[in-house]
Amino acid sequence: MKKSKIIFFAFGVLASLYLLLPEPKLPPPDLPESLKSDLPGDTVQLVNVSAYFTEKEREDLISFYQDYFSRSPFLNLPLITIRLNHPPEYAKEIIRDTVQSYYFEELIHPFKSSLFINGFDWQNDVFTPPDKRAQNKLIFKQKTWPVKVTLKWFHSGLAVRLFIFWSVWMVFAAVSKLWFSEIKSLFIFLTKKKR
Repeated sequence: MKKSKIIFFAFGVLASLYLLLPEPKLPPPDLPESLKSDLPGDTVQLVNVSAYFTEKEREDLISFYQDYFSRSPFLNLPLITIRLNHPPEYAKEIIRDTVQSYYFEELIHPFKSSLFINGFDWQNDVFTPPDKRAQNKLIFKQKTWPVKVTLKWFHSGLAVRLFIFWSVWMVFAAVSKLWFSEIKSLFIFLTKKKR
């Protein structure tokens, strides 16, 4: 039993070292070959939000932010990064209720931070019939843009992430101990019954 406690504690220490690794700076960098929006709700009115008008395809811009978000500035070490694809309607809950959305993705560092990426491609908007999509054209600075990308990020403090991780880890330890105890009891019961 002592070995399992040592392994469990060692894994917790390793996870804590991951939580101590510095993350890429937020806000994320501006999207290359794109124009940063200064429209209401895209910059200073909402905390931790920025938006860009761009011609980039979905995979190109997600890859750009994933490359940036998946490495620590400390020795360029890789960070655990999970990519989630959410229904576009969720963007109204996370960013603001008036945001238009074609796709909505999230890059997560577990127990650390999240970067939400909302893209609106007016030419492929599934919520508007094809013959009416032209009314959603994205015109900014006398140019028509195919895509508008809105970013929102959430970041936790070091003390908060360590507290939450160790709380979850201790609950997991207690539940694991009970579960193994039940399995052991069941095994003993079944072996006695066979005799």
